[in-house]
Amino acid sequence: MTDTARSETRIAALRRKNFCRYYLLLGNPTEAALQAGFAPEKAAEEALALLQNHSCRAYLAKLAAQPALPIQTLVLSGLSRLAFGSAKDAVKLVFSEEMPSDEMLSRLDLFQVAELKRVKGGGVEIKLFDRQKALERLLECAMSADSSAAANALLSALSIPQEEANALDDDEADALLPKTTARS
Repeated sequence: MTDTARSETRIAALRRKNFCRYYLLLGNPTEAALQAGFAPEKAAEEALALLQNHSCRAYLAKLAAQPALPIQTLVLSGLSRLAFGSAKDAVKLVFSEEMPSDEMLSRLDLFQVAELKRVKGGGVEIKLFDRQKALERLLECAMSADSSAAANALLSALSIPQEEANALDDDEADALLPKTTARS
């Protein structure tokens, strides 16, 4: 097998695994296939084929048996997608001359879209989610996680049993204390 063929086989296997992960997360086969990287024009067909595939069903069962992702992880994932994701499909929709078919609409990634409205005269108005707000929320979440980790470290340090604290030599004890500057 050539290096190119091996690479294509690995990419296909990764797409199948990603499809399974997205399918469990989203519950929509076509959307899962799109998110896994399958071509939009073949996403629905590929999704159905994967759902009928024995090894794919076995992998889905294995994934389903694992504990669910915490909601914080899902929220961070959504915020990341809003902050860094592409709005190109929304732009396609705005500049299309006629109303797209249901099939084409189902292939569009409209995650960035907050609101769709048909305006007088036949145009379409699309409002996108605010990337700046998504970035600010991501930063807040990151800072909250950092302060939570610091608080846990403090609680852990405070909960050292007395025997262990007494056993620390002066250098180890100094390392636990905050650094202060001497006053003249």
